[in-house]
Amino acid sequence: MNDKQSKSSQYKAAGVDIDLAHDLLSKVKEKMRSATRPEMLAPIGGFGGMFQLDLSAYDKPVMVSSIDGVGTKLMVARMARQYDGIGHDIVNHCIDDIIVQGAEPLYFMDYMGTGRLQSPSYEQIVGGIADACSQQNVALLGGETAEMPGMYGDDIDVVGCITGIAEKEQIYDGSKIAPGDVMVGLQSSGLHTNGYSLARKILFEQCGYDVNECPDNLNESIADLLLKPHVSYWPALKNARTRDIQINGIAHITGGGWYDNLQRVLPKGVGVECRADALQVPAIMELLRDKGGIDAEEMYRVFNMGMGMAWFLPREHADAALDACHSADINAAVAGEVVESEGSEVRVRGL
Repeated sequence: MNDKQSKSSQYKAAGVDIDLAHDLLSKVKEKMRSATRPEMLAPIGGFGGMFQLDLSAYDKPVMVSSIDGVGTKLMVARMARQYDGIGHDIVNHCIDDIIVQGAEPLYFMDYMGTGRLQSPSYEQIVGGIADACSQQNVALLGGETAEMPGMYGDDIDVVGCITGIAEKEQIYDGSKIAPGDVMVGLQSSGLHTNGYSLARKILFEQCGYDVNECPDNLNESIADLLLKPHVSYWPALKNARTRDIQINGIAHITGGGWYDNLQRVLPKGVGVECRADALQVPAIMELLRDKGGIDAEEMYRVFNMGMGMAWFLPREHADAALDACHSADINAAVAGEVVESEGSEVRVRGL
């Protein structure tokens, strides 16, 4: 055994397998190569990602960035040994966080930390990230996989950081939202990436469900219901922008549900009257409400309740906005009206 092999073997004995990391990476490199844009100067794998942005198309360009994680949805994925959607979750969540300000997503970088690198979870997660980036025309600029025995155990943590660009005069900041506007709600696929601590407590601790069980005559297992990937609403927004639909503000419905996230974009003196029946509530949320005995108002504060994103716009643009969503295969409906309100109150009718 030469000195290099000896050192590698000692590192492996300490819990870090460099050779396995290289082998697993080689399995997803082809997918990673497809997640690119012309502005990307070097292939993934360098010490730093390089992206040459042509600013000549902008008068006052503003860079918009966001960083987030998948949270304890990863614990459900581990229970089910089903990681295919996790990469889509982190990419699409980050995209939705910056498009609410009018930014076009440009490039994405990821971090995956684990106590022990394993297959096929690694390929499924990283491959999913590459697929999601490719589908949304986002460059996968780089990433980091950290194998740290003694810190994570068998757990996995996934974090993503995205950067986009917006024209300063076209940023959505909510300041133009006014009484008389309508709120168009865009359908979610399920929990997306929020509320999993409560969902796990109800389903696994209180109800004792197995992750592969199909409860109450539902056609899908607990795993399938909980692991539906986060929707990217970028295709719908691109449609709206190309059709010159006036949008006065956008909210991404994440942690905090309808109440907290809608209020974040409402200007002073403006509130919104929401309709609880405008969009279909996903089956997983109905199950959680029934089995957990959760108060209706708390359900709308914790979960997205079927609305993953909300657009605020003049009433005369509502039909065009709905068509822009439907053309991107995203269900949408007028889910509320903007009204005068001293405290920027969010009220949900029909609970």
